[in-house]
Amino acid sequence: MARGTRKTAVLKLGGVGALAALLFAGGLQLASAGENNRPATTAAAQTVNCPTVRDKLPAVPAAASAQVERELANLDQEIARQNERLARQAVRPEGGPAFIDNAILGPLRSKRVAVLDRIEIAFNRIGAQRPNLDALAACSLNAPGVPSAVNGGAGQNGAGQNGNGNAGGQNGNGQTGNGNAGGQNGNAGGQNGNAGGAARTINCPRVALPAVPAAAAGQVQAELATLDKQIAEADARLARLAVRPEGGPAFIDNAILGPLRSKRVAALDRIEIAFNRVGAQRPNLDGFATCGLN
Repeated sequence: MARGTRKTAVLKLGGVGALAALLFAGGLQLASAGENNRPATTAAAQTVNCPTVRDKLPAVPAAASAQVERELANLDQEIARQNERLARQAVRPEGGPAFIDNAILGPLRSKRVAVLDRIEIAFNRIGAQRPNLDALAACSLNAPGVPSAVNGGAGQNGAGQNGNGNAGGQNGNGQTGNGNAGGQNGNAGGQNGNAGGAARTINCPRVALPAVPAAAAGQVQAELATLDKQIAEADARLARLAVRPEGGPAFIDNAILGPLRSKRVAALDRIEIAFNRVGAQRPNLDGFATCGLN
């Protein structure tokens, strides 16, 4: 990536640089919730394995669809957050044998219980039969390199996502790669299911990487997780917009897609540097920074 591009990215990022440094996604592959295929490496992290919810729901009443879409985006975002932690754990292990159960899977189940309860209430509030989603709360772990399945945006097909996993389908947002949060990065390439008035989701290009050197695998994995988390966060914001619209016609471009591009520029630049730092040829990933909407 050109030096000028890096300087521009730094100027654009400003105070959100710390946030962009956080991690989302599954395996070591990359694309929203369109996803990126991450090449397998010797240091792939485990990913969260949660039951998908969209494909288990009955027909969603139009009056409840916006709330349901927002909560599905929340589920994907939580998967992205925990995949981020697992990616860090693969690079710098901490805790004892029960650490993942106690610090990741246990809290994740509690958060999913609350979100699933809100989905049930959304049905009940408008007089529809309340579904029983209790069995979808508990999660386990995938084998290293296996992407997380996510719910994705309404009308998208696929159990998971390629790429960074967009907490949703994009990279990755999980996902067979980094994916939108699920999902995200790429955008959540989730299950089938249409809901009237459904929120739009982020559509980021798959990040195509050459073979990742083992010495760079940890850093690349972390940055793919970051891409997925960014997609998940943007998808969650779009879900909120579907419930409470704000801004004018350029709001999404200026407040969501523009900042997302700046964050992706920084993350992609760090992936390039990770290759260069270990003596491998630096890939040119500039073409994967800009996202649109599904």
